[in-house]
Amino acid sequence: MLTARLMQVWTSVAERGRQLLRLSPNGAARRIDFLAADLLSERGEATNMARAEAIIRLYEKLGKEQRDGFHRYLAQNFLPDTECLKAAAEAYLAEPSAETARQLALASESPRLELIRRLNVAPGATAALVRMREELLAHKEEQALLLPLEQDLRHLLASWFNRGFLELRRIDWNTSAAILEKLIAYEAVHEIRGWDDLRRRLAPDRRCFAFFHPALPEEPLIFVEVALCQGLAGNIEPLLRIGAPADDFTKADTAVFYSISTCQPGLRGISFGNFLIKQVLEELHAELPGLTKFGTLSPVPGFRSWLEKTLTTDGDALSEAEHLAFRKAGADRVPP
Repeated sequence: MLTARLMQVWTSVAERGRQLLRLSPNGAARRIDFLAADLLSERGEATNMARAEAIIRLYEKLGKEQRDGFHRYLAQNFLPDTECLKAAAEAYLAEPSAETARQLALASESPRLELIRRLNVAPGATAALVRMREELLAHKEEQALLLPLEQDLRHLLASWFNRGFLELRRIDWNTSAAILEKLIAYEAVHEIRGWDDLRRRLAPDRRCFAFFHPALPEEPLIFVEVALCQGLAGNIEPLLRIGAPADDFTKADTAVFYSISTCQPGLRGISFGNFLIKQVLEELHAELPGLTKFGTLSPVPGFRSWLEKTLTTDGDALSEAEHLAFRKAGADRVPP
């Protein structure tokens, strides 16, 4: 996150770049695709920063049809140089070595990756690139055509959003209203039914943790909800009951992870959940050493259909105890 001083320096440099490019702060005289191609030139940091800012500003103002056209332009262009790639491949085949492998890797990298890196220097660019990938993933009609751009974005976002850059925060009732509203909107497992429901989920015997990134300081990437109990809960309803009194969390011996939700569709396929759960386990154990049991009540999509198929095909081989376990699991059809 840029400090006020750094932002002043950036603004000064970008303004100088605009003057060199004759760009107004509110727009650009050139088409966005021309600016994108020009961004790869070697004209100096100030002008490149101004180009990046101009492209991001223009992109945010484009209508859907114009954005789709820009996506196609980025996906179909900025390919590796064919002759350089061929020469590097032949050199590696002739003499496999660390150096020829390095040269081959450099020759095979799409210039599009460098373009995206340069775009990311502009304020707000990271969020814009995440939204761009979200649109690409949703554009199923042209998914194959847009795949080169989507994959390059995924590659860079996976690097920029790796665990070393993520910040774990506890969410409680004192967290900003803007973030709390986003928790209500992003909850994907058990719907949060208004502020009273959210207040119960953030009570003293509950915990909520989320990962944030410096480039999106007010946007949770993923969050997990935990109930602190005495003994493992048998079902989810008591944990979600609005108005139920809070338990004495200092006496809890069990942490039940009952919901985990990802928040940014543009980061789909980039793993956060495993890291989040492991770090939350450490945080909980440090706060409450008496916690000795950890479990989950998260739903398992497709479990019922798998269970009923198993009963249909393998029911005769099940023992009486297994039949009973299946009944308790809620199967609709149990073999006689």
